[in-house]
Amino acid sequence: MKTTTARLTLIDAVISRTGLLWDAALIIGFACITAAFAQISFWIGPVPITGQTFAVLVAGALLGSRRGALSQLSYLAIGATGIPYWFALGGPPGIARLVGPTGGYLVGFVAVAFVVGWLCEKGWDRRVWTAVPAMLAGESVLYLFGLIWLLHFVSVDKVLAIGFYPFIIGDLVKVAAAALVLPCGWLVLRRFRN
Repeated sequence: MKTTTARLTLIDAVISRTGLLWDAALIIGFACITAAFAQISFWIGPVPITGQTFAVLVAGALLGSRRGALSQLSYLAIGATGIPYWFALGGPPGIARLVGPTGGYLVGFVAVAFVVGWLCEKGWDRRVWTAVPAMLAGESVLYLFGLIWLLHFVSVDKVLAIGFYPFIIGDLVKVAAAALVLPCGWLVLRRFRN
């Protein structure tokens, strides 16, 4: 999936493996990481606060646009089967979660990973001052999907109070963490290679 050196993601720069089996391992691996981060959750209404968003941002950044999006699509497909302890604890299992109030956010994970991955393929993850906008772009996409879908369940005057305001501080922390981790990874890699 690599085309030129400029398009390498951090994981490709660290581990120079290629091939379908390697890509599949990364895709399924990051789907599982997203599921693990989903277990860091608590409900504050119809939408929980979870660690998933951090995992999705990092998956996109490390895997790139296509593999990042496929990892989240795999996450959704596996979760739709009803496997326990996959989506955030509490709430309905399986496909019911995807068509419920959280469905827009979950489906948005695919687009978030793609957008963040695409920006990181352009080198936005190599410096903090470009990583922050890349992660904020991903979060904006997440809210776009999540809030539009949430409108099927709550009124327009309540959608921001239920699906946006309670998450701002936590999401800014996740953005900051992702925006610091990735440039630090590139810095360590450059120093190790020199």
